[in-house]
Amino acid sequence: MIRLLSIMIALSVALAACAPAPEPRMGADGKPLPQLYRISRSDSGKLQFRMLDSVNALRGASGLGQVQLNSALNAAAATHSRDMANQNRPWHFGSDGSSPVDRIQRVGYEGELVGEVISETYETELETLAAWMEQPDTRRIIMSADAQNLGFSWYQESNGKIWWTMVLGK
Repeated sequence: MIRLLSIMIALSVALAACAPAPEPRMGADGKPLPQLYRISRSDSGKLQFRMLDSVNALRGASGLGQVQLNSALNAAAATHSRDMANQNRPWHFGSDGSSPVDRIQRVGYEGELVGEVISETYETELETLAAWMEQPDTRRIIMSADAQNLGFSWYQESNGKIWWTMVLGK
């Protein structure tokens, strides 16, 4: 009896694995609607390292040196991500009129700003990086030969919208 029950369970599991994946919901433009990307507490510690590894892989493929994660630049990026959400607009100036240079100085970064890239999206960090790499101005910052340090952070609103900020310094 136990043997028969075990076989039935194994068959049920095998058949369940063969079931087709649910069809994605389609938008008015005929393209699949994006899935909501929620950043969990357990993922938040991994995101910066995933971004760092991805940026370094892209830079390495182009013969550029690696960048190092920098805690001061992470702090500047986190502050700006939250501030963009509060302002409800993606731009490089803080609600107090601060520039990226002002923000890295406030957190004690002793190097120079190479550049800042930002995004307002519902996409993952890697989808956001891919979008940044498609744009010449943001690609130029990420792939700058001068870059030595990287700061990366985000702020996610309760509706799922994510405000991403990457800061590169030398």
